[in-house]
Amino acid sequence: MMLIKLILLALAAWVVFRLVRSYSRTVGREDAPKNETGEDMVRCAHCGVHLPRSEAVVSRGEFFCTNEHRQLNQK
Repeated sequence: MMLIKLILLALAAWVVFRLVRSYSRTVGREDAPKNETGEDMVRCAHCGVHLPRSEAVVSRGEFFCTNEHRQLNQK
């Protein structure tokens, strides 16, 4: 009889451990700070498409999506 109680106690402890572990994982995901360091978007002066500033071609203070659009706009 004592062995059955010991097995049931161990089983209950294992179930509680698993529930607490599962709960802590879900809470950790929700409370984690999000990395919201987005990049500025710019508009192509020729076609109007928006693209990240780091991918844009800059000429005379204007942004372009490709070198071709930069050349077409200068004409």
